[in-house]
Amino acid sequence: MPARILGLLITAAALAVAPASAALRVVTTTTDLAALAVAVGGDLVSVESIVPAATDPEAFEPRPGDIDKVRRAVLLVRVGLGYDYWLDTLIRQIGDKRLLRGGDAYLDASAGIPLLEIRGQSVMNEGGHSHGVANPHYWLDPENAVIVTAGIAEALVRLAPEQRERVVANRDRFLAELKMRRKRWSDRLAPFAGVKLIAYHNSWPYFARRFRLDVIDFVEPKPGVAPSPAHLAQLISEGRRAQVRAILHEPYEPEDASRLVARKLDVPLVLLVVSVDSVPGTKDYFALIEYNVAALAQALSPPGRQVQ
Repeated sequence: MPARILGLLITAAALAVAPASAALRVVTTTTDLAALAVAVGGDLVSVESIVPAATDPEAFEPRPGDIDKVRRAVLLVRVGLGYDYWLDTLIRQIGDKRLLRGGDAYLDASAGIPLLEIRGQSVMNEGGHSHGVANPHYWLDPENAVIVTAGIAEALVRLAPEQRERVVANRDRFLAELKMRRKRWSDRLAPFAGVKLIAYHNSWPYFARRFRLDVIDFVEPKPGVAPSPAHLAQLISEGRRAQVRAILHEPYEPEDASRLVARKLDVPLVLLVVSVDSVPGTKDYFALIEYNVAALAQALSPPGRQVQ
């Protein structure tokens, strides 16, 4: 066999067994951002979150392996607004300029979000959770997923400009489905516009604004602080006057106080989920919002009647 032909065959064989280009390693602080990064990046990315599912990110303490996880990230995506304040310590320990604010590998997903409950310019601790410049639970308004995915797409294109078309196509598919689902979600909760609710934690202002719900108070007197008997008595009295229709509760919070208030007001306790994969059936972003809309619609519907 001629040497030239043999050389071509060897080269072809090498290309056939060569590994595909490695996926971009994306690390997010929460499972919600991980789900949105997967939706935008598809098979171009390998995504993992720092905070496990069904864990309170505001009370999370990083584990020894998390610093290595952050160090190896090609793109690091955070919630911001003080929600994942603990990430700053990891970034400082690593000392990689890519991961610092303004670096190529850093993305604060709150950029561009119309914020609610703006408070100040720095993270503060109120005796429980640390909170920042505004309420940080913005992803629970599905409209804000448009902004978050735009930021992720822009970052991925910056890191892999040759994959621009695939990233844009992935996001376009996500937005098309989001538009269809947003209408269905809004229609399903429309009969309950203006209903009064009490929540355990202040997780729901963006969700409530989107679906025209009214969360009037919280079982926690301050974020991360357990309620006293006096606070619960006042809350029950307020709930009766306002004709509260349900108590909202997150799966990782202690239930006793919420159950007491629900029982005294004779209203349902509704388990709503803050993060993707916190309960069965919430494996992606769409499933997260779908679960919350369905749970609330079912709890608020008259007995024997299901709102579709």
